[in-house]
Amino acid sequence: MNRLCASICLFTTLAGLQIAAPLALSADERASTDAPLRIDSVLVTVIEQVEVPAREVGQLTNLRVREGMTIERGALLAQIEDSEARLLLKQAQLEYETAQLKAENDVDLRFARKSHEVANAELQRAKDSIQKYPKSISKTELDRLQLTAEKAELEIEQATEEAKTAQLEAKLKRNAEEIAALAVEKRKVVSPIDGMVVQIMTRTGEWVRPGETVMRLLKLDRLRAEGLINLSLLQERDLKDRPVVLLVNPGTKQEQKFQGKISFVSPEINAVNNQTRVWADIENPDLKLKPGMRASLIIQ
Repeated sequence: MNRLCASICLFTTLAGLQIAAPLALSADERASTDAPLRIDSVLVTVIEQVEVPAREVGQLTNLRVREGMTIERGALLAQIEDSEARLLLKQAQLEYETAQLKAENDVDLRFARKSHEVANAELQRAKDSIQKYPKSISKTELDRLQLTAEKAELEIEQATEEAKTAQLEAKLKRNAEEIAALAVEKRKVVSPIDGMVVQIMTRTGEWVRPGETVMRLLKLDRLRAEGLINLSLLQERDLKDRPVVLLVNPGTKQEQKFQGKISFVSPEINAVNNQTRVWADIENPDLKLKPGMRASLIIQ
């Protein structure tokens, strides 16, 4: 009987251990979700590259950059011949200045108002004289003075309308000046990004047309590391914005580390290998990291 009880107790203990073991493993698995993930053989690519086009037709007269130069956004890269455009701009500026002076000139309006005052004063004196001396001024003369006063009032309205027209003409000339200035600016080839000139397609003296690529720029101060990760390793993790370390030549004397963060986890899963794409934006202030490099990515 004692041996039977001992056997039952031993079986119960072993069964308890067998049940407890999976629970301990599940806890380890939960803890492992906070461990760093490593993705080997990620590819470094550019995030932003631009093919800078010409915006006007003409001859390229001045090339300001060469391959390998680092430039800032808005920097002048090349110049298209703009002599005619500058002359048209100068003409538009002079026409605007003339129209502006005309719009600001109020001599006609002030003269019309003064004439109206004088005409009203003469009319009033005539009326006062008739009240004192009824036959001192004829009916014809009184009508003439009345007409002169009304004409002066209409001249004020005419001068006011002409002043409004002159202001509108000045605005039209201002608009024409801005169009001419834009034509000059469009003959400048400027950089839309901070980056490096990696390829020049058009040289000084060659003819360009709108839309033709003059040169190609790469933005290198921030690059992208692209890799694949197995879905089973994600384990309900949210990788978006997680900090990462990119290792170039890991385990060697030439090892380099770059900081960044996860910017994209693809929602698409490859049905064959059960993998998904992961992108990380990597800071590259010293431009030591190059597009095309292969590296390892450690997700914190």
